[in-house]
Amino acid sequence: MSLQAAWRRVHDAVHRRTAHLPPTVQGLLWATAAGVIFSFLNALMRGLGQQVDPFQSQFLRYFFGLLVLLPLVWHHGLAAYRPKAVGGQFLRGGLHTAGLYLWFVSLPKIPLADMTAIGFTIPLFIMLGAWLFFKEAMRWERWLATALGFVGVMVVVGPKLSLTDGFGAGPGLYHLLMLASAPLFAASFLVIKALTRYETTGTILVWQALTISLLSLPLALWVWQPLTPWQWLGFLACGLLGSSGHYCLTRSFVAADISATQSIKFLDLVWAVLLGWALFADIPTFSTIAGGLLISAATVWVARRESRAGPRSP
Repeated sequence: MSLQAAWRRVHDAVHRRTAHLPPTVQGLLWATAAGVIFSFLNALMRGLGQQVDPFQSQFLRYFFGLLVLLPLVWHHGLAAYRPKAVGGQFLRGGLHTAGLYLWFVSLPKIPLADMTAIGFTIPLFIMLGAWLFFKEAMRWERWLATALGFVGVMVVVGPKLSLTDGFGAGPGLYHLLMLASAPLFAASFLVIKALTRYETTGTILVWQALTISLLSLPLALWVWQPLTPWQWLGFLACGLLGSSGHYCLTRSFVAADISATQSIKFLDLVWAVLLGWALFADIPTFSTIAGGLLISAATVWVARRESRAGPRSP
Protein backbone atom coordinates (compact mmCIF):
# COMPACT_ATOMS: atom_id res chain seq x y z
CA MET A 1 0.00 0.00 0.00
CA SER A 2 1.36 3.43 -0.93
CA LEU A 3 1.84 6.23 1.59
CA GLN A 4 -0.91 8.23 -0.10
CA ALA A 5 -3.38 5.30 0.10
CA ALA A 6 -2.55 4.63 3.75
CA TRP A 7 -3.03 8.31 4.62
CA ARG A 8 -6.36 8.36 2.80
CA ARG A 9 -7.60 5.30 4.72
CA VAL A 10 -6.68 6.86 8.06
CA HIS A 11 -8.25 10.18 7.05
CA ASP A 12 -11.52 8.53 5.98
CA ALA A 13 -11.70 6.41 9.14
CA VAL A 14 -11.25 9.45 11.37
CA HIS A 15 -13.84 11.40 9.39
CA ARG A 16 -16.44 8.62 9.73
CA ARG A 17 -16.01 8.49 13.49
CA THR A 18 -16.10 12.25 14.11
CA ALA A 19 -18.41 13.70 11.43
CA HIS A 20 -21.49 13.48 13.71
CA LEU A 21 -19.85 15.46 16.52
CA PRO A 22 -20.48 19.20 17.04
CA PRO A 23 -17.84 21.39 15.36
CA THR A 24 -16.43 22.59 18.68
CA VAL A 25 -15.90 19.04 19.89
CA GLN A 26 -14.21 18.13 16.61
CA GLY A 27 -11.91 21.10 17.06
CA LEU A 28 -11.07 20.01 20.60
CA LEU A 29 -10.25 16.47 19.42
CA TRP A 30 -7.95 17.76 16.66
CA ALA A 31 -6.27 20.09 19.15
CA THR A 32 -5.78 17.21 21.60
CA ALA A 33 -4.15 15.06 18.91
CA ALA A 34 -1.87 17.96 17.99
CA GLY A 35 -0.87 18.38 21.63
CA VAL A 36 0.11 14.73 22.04
CA ILE A 37 2.15 14.75 18.83
CA PHE A 38 3.90 18.02 19.69
CA SER A 39 4.76 16.68 23.16
CA PHE A 40 6.68 13.78 21.63
CA LEU A 41 8.23 16.18 19.12
CA ASN A 42 9.39 18.53 21.88
CA ALA A 43 10.95 15.67 23.82
CA LEU A 44 12.84 14.50 20.75
CA MET A 45 13.91 18.05 19.87
CA ARG A 46 15.16 18.63 23.41
CA GLY A 47 17.38 15.58 23.15
CA LEU A 48 18.73 16.69 19.77
CA GLY A 49 19.05 20.29 20.96
CA GLN A 50 21.47 19.17 23.66
CA GLN A 51 23.79 17.85 20.92
CA VAL A 52 23.23 20.19 17.95
CA ASP A 53 23.24 24.01 17.80
CA PRO A 54 19.70 25.44 18.22
CA PHE A 55 19.77 27.33 14.90
CA GLN A 56 20.85 24.24 12.97
CA SER A 57 18.21 22.19 14.83
CA GLN A 58 15.51 24.69 13.86
CA PHE A 59 16.40 24.55 10.18
CA LEU A 60 16.65 20.74 10.05
CA ARG A 61 13.35 20.31 11.90
CA TYR A 62 11.43 22.24 9.23
CA PHE A 63 13.55 21.16 6.29
CA PHE A 64 12.74 17.51 7.02
CA GLY A 65 9.13 18.53 7.55
CA LEU A 66 9.20 19.87 4.00
CA LEU A 67 10.80 16.68 2.67
CA VAL A 68 8.05 14.61 4.29
CA LEU A 69 5.43 16.63 2.42
CA LEU A 70 7.11 16.46 -1.00
CA PRO A 71 5.51 13.09 -2.00
CA LEU A 72 2.08 14.66 -1.52
CA VAL A 73 3.11 17.70 -3.57
CA TRP A 74 4.40 15.41 -6.32
CA HIS A 75 1.18 13.38 -6.30
CA HIS A 76 -1.19 16.35 -6.53
CA GLY A 77 1.04 18.65 -8.58
CA LEU A 78 2.55 22.02 -7.79
CA ALA A 79 -0.57 23.86 -8.92
CA ALA A 80 -2.57 22.33 -6.05
CA TYR A 81 -0.26 24.01 -3.53
CA ARG A 82 0.00 27.43 -5.15
CA PRO A 83 -1.16 29.90 -2.47
CA LYS A 84 -3.67 32.64 -3.10
CA ALA A 85 -1.69 35.02 -0.85
CA VAL A 86 2.06 34.46 -0.95
CA GLY A 87 2.58 37.48 1.29
CA GLY A 88 0.37 35.95 3.97
CA GLN A 89 2.37 32.74 3.86
CA PHE A 90 5.67 34.59 4.31
CA LEU A 91 4.18 36.77 7.06
CA ARG A 92 3.17 33.65 8.95
CA GLY A 93 6.59 32.07 8.29
CA GLY A 94 8.42 35.17 9.50
CA LEU A 95 6.45 35.39 12.74
CA HIS A 96 6.90 31.72 13.46
CA THR A 97 10.61 31.80 12.64
CA ALA A 98 11.19 34.67 15.08
CA GLY A 99 9.39 32.77 17.82
CA LEU A 100 11.31 29.61 17.01
CA TYR A 101 14.67 31.34 17.41
CA LEU A 102 13.80 32.13 21.03
CA TRP A 103 12.17 28.73 21.57
CA PHE A 104 15.07 26.63 20.27
CA VAL A 105 17.65 28.59 22.28
CA SER A 106 15.65 27.93 25.46
CA LEU A 107 14.57 24.34 24.79
CA PRO A 108 17.72 22.47 25.95
CA LYS A 109 17.98 24.58 29.12
CA ILE A 110 14.62 24.14 30.87
CA PRO A 111 12.45 21.12 31.82
CA LEU A 112 9.75 19.98 29.40
CA ALA A 113 7.01 20.68 31.96
CA ASP A 114 8.16 24.29 32.43
CA MET A 115 8.47 24.80 28.68
CA THR A 116 4.96 23.48 28.12
CA ALA A 117 3.49 25.53 30.96
CA ILE A 118 5.04 28.74 29.61
CA GLY A 119 3.52 27.89 26.24
CA PHE A 120 0.10 28.06 27.87
CA THR A 121 0.34 31.84 27.81
CA ILE A 122 -0.11 31.63 24.02
CA PRO A 123 -3.91 31.12 24.31
CA LEU A 124 -4.20 34.41 26.18
CA PHE A 125 -2.66 36.28 23.26
CA ILE A 126 -4.67 34.20 20.77
CA MET A 127 -7.91 34.79 22.62
CA LEU A 128 -7.39 38.54 22.63
CA GLY A 129 -6.39 38.58 18.96
CA ALA A 130 -9.30 36.37 17.87
CA TRP A 131 -11.72 38.61 19.73
CA LEU A 132 -10.25 41.82 18.34
CA PHE A 133 -9.53 40.81 14.72
CA PHE A 134 -11.93 37.92 13.98
CA LYS A 135 -14.85 39.09 16.16
CA GLU A 136 -15.17 35.57 17.57
CA ALA A 137 -17.77 35.20 20.29
CA MET A 138 -16.27 34.66 23.74
CA ARG A 139 -18.58 32.66 25.99
CA TRP A 140 -18.01 33.08 29.68
CA GLU A 141 -16.93 29.42 29.93
CA ARG A 142 -13.97 30.05 27.64
CA TRP A 143 -12.89 33.14 29.54
CA LEU A 144 -13.11 31.33 32.88
CA ALA A 145 -11.32 28.19 31.68
CA THR A 146 -8.49 30.21 30.17
CA ALA A 147 -8.19 32.36 33.30
CA LEU A 148 -8.02 29.28 35.53
CA GLY A 149 -5.47 27.77 33.19
CA PHE A 150 -3.35 30.91 33.40
CA VAL A 151 -3.47 30.80 37.21
CA GLY A 152 -2.29 27.21 37.03
CA VAL A 153 0.56 28.21 34.74
CA MET A 154 1.69 30.90 37.18
CA VAL A 155 1.67 28.33 39.98
CA VAL A 156 3.96 26.14 37.86
CA VAL A 157 6.44 28.67 36.51
CA GLY A 158 6.17 31.64 38.89
CA PRO A 159 9.18 30.66 41.05
CA LYS A 160 11.39 30.37 37.95
CA LEU A 161 10.51 33.86 36.72
CA SER A 162 11.74 35.78 39.77
CA LEU A 163 13.86 38.84 39.11
CA THR A 164 16.70 37.45 41.25
CA ASP A 165 17.83 35.15 38.43
CA GLY A 166 15.61 36.23 35.55
CA PHE A 167 18.18 38.59 34.03
CA GLY A 168 21.33 36.63 34.83
CA ALA A 169 22.95 33.68 33.17
CA GLY A 170 20.89 31.20 35.15
CA PRO A 171 17.86 29.20 33.99
CA GLY A 172 15.57 32.15 34.66
CA LEU A 173 16.92 33.84 31.54
CA TYR A 174 15.84 30.93 29.36
CA HIS A 175 12.40 30.89 30.97
CA LEU A 176 12.02 34.56 30.01
CA LEU A 177 13.21 33.88 26.46
CA MET A 178 10.67 31.07 26.18
CA LEU A 179 7.98 33.39 27.49
CA ALA A 180 8.96 36.04 24.91
CA SER A 181 8.25 33.56 22.11
CA ALA A 182 4.58 33.22 23.16
CA PRO A 183 3.16 36.39 21.52
CA LEU A 184 5.05 35.63 18.31
CA PHE A 185 3.57 32.14 18.11
CA ALA A 186 0.13 33.56 18.93
CA ALA A 187 0.40 36.01 16.03
CA SER A 188 1.49 33.16 13.76
CA PHE A 189 -1.52 31.05 14.74
CA LEU A 190 -3.88 33.96 14.15
CA VAL A 191 -2.46 34.34 10.65
CA ILE A 192 -3.10 30.60 10.12
CA LYS A 193 -6.72 31.13 11.14
CA ALA A 194 -7.03 33.92 8.57
CA LEU A 195 -5.36 31.79 5.89
CA THR A 196 -7.77 28.87 6.45
CA ARG A 197 -10.54 31.02 5.02
CA TYR A 198 -9.15 30.66 1.50
CA GLU A 199 -6.16 28.29 1.65
CA THR A 200 -6.23 24.50 2.01
CA THR A 201 -4.64 22.75 4.97
CA GLY A 202 -2.06 21.18 2.67
CA THR A 203 -1.05 24.53 1.17
CA ILE A 204 -0.57 26.05 4.62
CA LEU A 205 1.56 23.10 5.76
CA VAL A 206 3.79 23.09 2.69
CA TRP A 207 4.39 26.83 2.73
CA GLN A 208 4.99 26.83 6.46
CA ALA A 209 7.80 24.30 6.05
CA LEU A 210 9.15 26.12 2.99
CA THR A 211 9.17 29.65 4.44
CA ILE A 212 10.60 28.67 7.82
CA SER A 213 13.30 26.55 6.15
CA LEU A 214 14.33 29.46 3.92
CA LEU A 215 14.32 32.00 6.76
CA SER A 216 16.20 29.68 9.13
CA LEU A 217 18.91 28.64 6.65
CA PRO A 218 21.32 31.63 7.01
CA LEU A 219 21.91 31.19 10.75
CA ALA A 220 21.99 27.41 10.37
CA LEU A 221 24.84 27.68 7.85
CA TRP A 222 26.71 30.02 10.21
CA VAL A 223 26.85 27.39 12.99
CA TRP A 224 26.68 24.18 10.91
CA GLN A 225 28.27 21.04 12.35
CA PRO A 226 28.44 17.45 11.03
CA LEU A 227 25.73 15.06 12.20
CA THR A 228 25.78 11.38 13.08
CA PRO A 229 23.44 8.94 11.27
CA TRP A 230 21.26 8.73 14.39
CA GLN A 231 20.93 12.50 14.51
CA TRP A 232 19.87 12.58 10.85
CA LEU A 233 17.28 9.89 11.64
CA GLY A 234 16.09 11.89 14.64
CA PHE A 235 15.51 15.00 12.55
CA LEU A 236 13.61 12.91 9.99
CA ALA A 237 11.33 11.70 12.80
CA CYS A 238 10.92 15.34 13.87
CA GLY A 239 9.82 16.20 10.35
CA LEU A 240 7.17 13.48 10.42
CA LEU A 241 5.90 14.46 13.86
CA GLY A 242 5.96 18.18 13.10
CA SER A 243 4.00 17.91 9.85
CA SER A 244 1.45 15.58 11.49
CA GLY A 245 1.05 17.89 14.47
CA HIS A 246 0.57 21.01 12.37
CA TYR A 247 -1.96 19.16 10.20
CA CYS A 248 -4.04 18.35 13.30
CA LEU A 249 -3.64 21.90 14.59
CA THR A 250 -4.78 23.45 11.32
CA ARG A 251 -7.77 21.08 11.16
CA SER A 252 -8.75 22.23 14.65
CA PHE A 253 -8.75 25.85 13.41
CA VAL A 254 -10.97 24.86 10.48
CA ALA A 255 -13.44 22.94 12.66
CA ALA A 256 -14.05 25.49 15.41
CA ASP A 257 -13.36 28.99 16.70
CA ILE A 258 -9.72 29.34 17.59
CA SER A 259 -10.59 30.46 21.12
CA ALA A 260 -12.73 27.36 21.70
CA THR A 261 -9.81 25.00 21.09
CA GLN A 262 -7.20 26.72 23.26
CA SER A 263 -8.31 25.41 26.65
CA ILE A 264 -7.55 21.80 25.67
CA LYS A 265 -3.91 22.75 25.18
CA PHE A 266 -3.47 22.73 28.95
CA LEU A 267 -3.52 18.92 28.85
CA ASP A 268 -0.12 19.15 27.15
CA LEU A 269 1.38 19.65 30.61
CA VAL A 270 0.41 16.09 31.53
CA TRP A 271 2.25 14.64 28.53
CA ALA A 272 5.25 16.91 29.15
CA VAL A 273 5.59 15.83 32.80
CA LEU A 274 5.40 12.14 31.86
CA LEU A 275 7.90 12.42 29.01
CA GLY A 276 10.27 14.64 31.00
CA TRP A 277 10.31 12.11 33.85
CA ALA A 278 10.69 9.07 31.57
CA LEU A 279 13.33 10.46 29.19
CA PHE A 280 15.24 13.15 31.09
CA ALA A 281 14.64 12.24 34.76
CA ASP A 282 12.88 15.58 35.30
CA ILE A 283 11.08 15.34 38.64
CA PRO A 284 8.06 17.65 38.72
CA THR A 285 7.90 19.98 41.71
CA PHE A 286 4.88 20.37 43.96
CA SER A 287 4.01 23.62 42.17
CA THR A 288 4.07 21.81 38.82
CA ILE A 289 1.70 19.12 40.11
CA ALA A 290 -0.64 21.62 41.79
CA GLY A 291 -0.78 23.88 38.75
CA GLY A 292 -1.26 20.91 36.45
CA LEU A 293 -4.24 19.67 38.46
CA LEU A 294 -5.87 23.10 38.27
CA ILE A 295 -5.20 23.30 34.54
CA SER A 296 -6.55 19.80 33.89
CA ALA A 297 -9.71 20.51 35.90
CA ALA A 298 -10.39 23.64 33.87
CA THR A 299 -9.79 21.73 30.63
CA VAL A 300 -12.17 18.87 31.46
CA TRP A 301 -14.83 21.31 32.63
CA VAL A 302 -14.81 23.47 29.50
CA ALA A 303 -14.74 20.40 27.23
CA ARG A 304 -17.92 19.09 28.89
CA ARG A 305 -19.57 22.51 28.66
CA GLU A 306 -18.69 22.88 24.97
CA SER A 307 -19.93 19.36 24.20
CA ARG A 308 -23.31 20.04 25.80
CA ALA A 309 -23.63 23.49 24.25
CA GLY A 310 -23.10 22.27 20.68
CA PRO A 311 -23.55 24.94 18.01
CA ARG A 312 -25.71 27.25 20.15
CA SER A 313 -25.29 30.98 19.76
CA PRO A 314 -23.38 32.83 22.48
